[in-house]
Amino acid sequence: MTKTILSAAVLALAPTLAAAECGWSKKMNANQCADGQIFDAASGTCVDQATS
Repeated sequence: MTKTILSAAVLALAPTLAAAECGWSKKMNANQCADGQIFDAASGTCVDQATS
């Protein structure tokens, strides 16, 4: 009985622990930049693309 309860608790908490491993903050990437913007890895944000 104890093993069953422990197993159920581990399975229930597994997604929570996995999310905590990745961090809770929203991380930007190049796919989230609007048209005319590029991803700046140094700042972690999208910036306007320079025109030449």
